[in-house]
Parts: sequence; structure tokens; C-alpha cells
Amino acid sequence: MTVPSWLQVLAIIYPPLSVAAAILVCVDIFVLGRRQHMAVMEVVWPLTLLYFGPIGLVPYYWFGRNQRHGQVPKWQATFKGAAHCGAGCALGDFIGDWTSFVTGFTVFGSKLAGKYVLAFVLAYVIGIFFQYFAIAPMRGLDLRRGLVAAAKADTASLLAYEIGMFTWMGVSAYLFTDLAPTRWSYWLMMQVAMLLGFATTYPVNWWLVSHGIKESM
Repeated sequence: MTVPSWLQVLAIIYPPLSVAAAILVCVDIFVLGRRQHMAVMEVVWPLTLLYFGPIGLVPYYWFGRNQRHGQVPKWQATFKGAAHCGAGCALGDFIGDWTSFVTGFTVFGSKLAGKYVLAFVLAYVIGIFFQYFAIAPMRGLDLRRGLVAAAKADTASLLAYEIGMFTWMGVSAYLFTDLAPTRWSYWLMMQVAMLLGFATTYPVNWWLVSHGIKESM
């Protein structure tokens, strides 16, 4: 089945708007000086806007650029924690998808399985990297203890995210056989996948933040 015409029209509108929203946030942070208290969030927010799209400007301007310290509502802290996880997954998936497409990488002859493997490995490595720079400075940890804490905080969060994301990747690959990273419709489907990943990781991040495994951001 090919991508229907109405979905193709939506695909040439929403993903480019999402790129524009991410650029707007980059300008706000790096040009207008709205620097984040936690440096890693200066990467997380633009990546979040890439899959949330323009609707992601609402949480960013509501509480993302706010430099308040101390206690914040738990749902906001959880949103930032889930976004932090999602940014690593989104970046890993973007790199993995293009790598799979260019190299023709497969697992057991399956291109989709190849994408899953590349996306998961890259997301896990990048996720731990992101978590390290969130946790280690706040807890004053050295490299080894910081990496251990980062892996502990990121593993459950990432697995929950990938469940949502990989499910929709499988569904869209089954429904639309002509999808490819060179088409906007592909990235619209990936935005849906990442939003579902955000939804499945949100409750896990709530639990992680509640139990002090992840830092409240």
C-alpha cells in the first residue's frame, strides 16, 4: 500500500514546520541568550521539537526556557525527563535510519530489524551520554560512578520509549511499503512513532524521578 495523497500533503507541511520550530528554539537559546541551567537540555529541546513539531513550542515556552530553580511540578519534571530520554532515542534513530538506508544493513534479511538494532544501540549509547551529563554534575560523581548511574537511569526509560516507537515503526512499515528516509512521509511516520515512544516512557520516567533514580530537571 502506498502513502495516501492526504498524508503526503500533511507530510510536506508538518515535518518542515518541525524543523523550523527546532531552529527557533536554537535561536532562542544560543542567539537570544536563553541558556539552559543544565547544558545538555540545550541539545534536548531542539531535538524534542523535531518530533513534537510546533506543538512542542507550548511546553518549551511554558516551562522549558524557565530558569526557575528548586521544586517544579512533578509532571513538568517528568516531561523534561521523558524528553531527555526521547532526544537520545530520536538522534539514535535518525542516524540509524540513514545508516541502514545507505548501507542496506539488515538483520536476518530484514531491513526493519536492521533499523531496530541500529536505532536501539545508537539510542542506548547516546542516551547514556546524555544521562551522564545530567546526573554526574548534579551528584558530583566521577566518570565510572557517573556512567553506572546514567546506565541505571536510562535503561528502563529507553526500553519503554523503544516499545512505543518500534511498535509504530512496524505498523507503518506494514501499512506503507513505499516509505523511505528520502521522503517527508517517512519522517512524519517517525514523528508519530517518537510521540508514541514519549507516551510509553512518560510513566516510567514518573516512577524513576519519584524514586530518585533520575534527577528532577
